[in-house]
Amino acid sequence: MSTGRKRSALSYIPGLTNNAVLKLILFSAVLYVILALTWAVIMLVYQGMPIYEQYFLPNLALPALPGIKSHWWTIFTYGWFYNFPGGFWELVSNMLWLYCFGSVVQMLVGPKQVIPLYLYCLLVGAVFYLLSQVLPGELGKTPHTIGLLGPRAGLIGLAAAAVTLTPQYRFYFTDTFSIPLLALAGVFAALMIIGSVSHGVYLPIILMLVGSGLMGFGYIKLLKAGYRPGEWMYTVTGKIEGLVTPDEKAEWKRHNKKRNEVLNKMYEPKQGISQKRIDDILDKINQKGYNSLSAEEKDTLMRAGKE
Repeated sequence: MSTGRKRSALSYIPGLTNNAVLKLILFSAVLYVILALTWAVIMLVYQGMPIYEQYFLPNLALPALPGIKSHWWTIFTYGWFYNFPGGFWELVSNMLWLYCFGSVVQMLVGPKQVIPLYLYCLLVGAVFYLLSQVLPGELGKTPHTIGLLGPRAGLIGLAAAAVTLTPQYRFYFTDTFSIPLLALAGVFAALMIIGSVSHGVYLPIILMLVGSGLMGFGYIKLLKAGYRPGEWMYTVTGKIEGLVTPDEKAEWKRHNKKRNEVLNKMYEPKQGISQKRIDDILDKINQKGYNSLSAEEKDTLMRAGKE
């Protein structure tokens, strides 16, 4: 059965088409592999880490406030990469948390809300991180020499959104054993804060997590109020997909229209041959092919097509 549009390669992965959480996990894993390959190439070509840390990673990591003007695009990239080498187990644990909270959001408000929510939380977290650096003295100090990397802001936002949607939700591991979502979110938030202050208490990191959590809470409140803050993303991507992916139904209709115009012009009733006779022969071609015609039928078409 035709779906009306050509299918992308990713649509053949089971469960991926309508599973935004799985898309995020797959995309994060692919980017990690790309980062690992890039690191390996730089190590082979330049024989050292300085090139990687001084010239490559700063173009992905969110810098301190003075550097954002020359690296503005890092607001969109910092949440998708890790400080490689290393970071594999951090990726695994983060994707488990993403699946945990993202699946709850997806189940309750649908897959189309997960990716916009995640992106908004990353962006708002970055804004809070940058703006908090204007605080005086040690309050605005950041711990990163290269810059901020990792999806903590997006994950905190998903956790806040899940709790806002259904604070009484429980994860059932067996018929008798379950863990409340609220407790799991609390453990996750504590781990994020502990990990962020492991080398000292830095207010910009804390405020980044607070800001992304507020974004997750606010996004769900907007949904409940009837707004669709992420709808524009799918509208834009739908238009782009429409430009690069032909509409099969439209193409078929256009092809049939041209075909019928040509056939009607070719086989207008001529030389005493009735339109019904021509239509019967054309129907036979459509059903059985041209080779199924008798010599007399082929001759009739030939005579009908002559000027």
